[in-house]
Amino acid sequence: MNVLHLDSSILGEASASRQLTRRLVDGIRAANPQARVTYRDLAAEPLPHYSAASLAASDAPQAQRDAAALEAFLGAEVIVIGAPLYNFTVPSQLKAWLDRITIKGRTFRYTASGPQGLAGGRKVIVALARGGLYAPGAGTEFAESYLKFLFGFLGIDDVTFVRAEGLGISAEHREASLAAAHRVIAALHRPPAALAA
Repeated sequence: MNVLHLDSSILGEASASRQLTRRLVDGIRAANPQARVTYRDLAAEPLPHYSAASLAASDAPQAQRDAAALEAFLGAEVIVIGAPLYNFTVPSQLKAWLDRITIKGRTFRYTASGPQGLAGGRKVIVALARGGLYAPGAGTEFAESYLKFLFGFLGIDDVTFVRAEGLGISAEHREASLAAAHRVIAALHRPPAALAA
């Protein structure tokens, strides 16, 4: 199993989303000792913002970096993403990576009946960290809804969100929310119960 592990928080070791992605990947490794994990820290080594040069692949080193990001995505069966909520959406560092994997002819195509995703068959697990509280489908939150739409557009319908929210309300709320997120992760890695005979 090939796993792509991405972090995008700018907070380093203080990051809640990084804590959650580490736990997710540790669980995957425990369940699949042969798993090969590729790690990328999008905050420490950011891709440049998407540009005309990116689109035209006119800058050779940048084109090579872009191609490597796409191939790492296409080569992964499981993608684990740390996605903090910054100003109601994903960090620009994560958006730059998403721009490198949303490529016509590689991960989607246009057809007479509409767009068709070409990147199906993968599992995406997103660790969301949010300072406030957001009701499902809240009109003021554009990270979870955006990621769910984008990966669906690419043909990936197996997308799981692990949420830690209200982290900015108080230290007690942060601790309780992270503990709840860790329980969700533990449940994700728990083997299914044996079927009754």
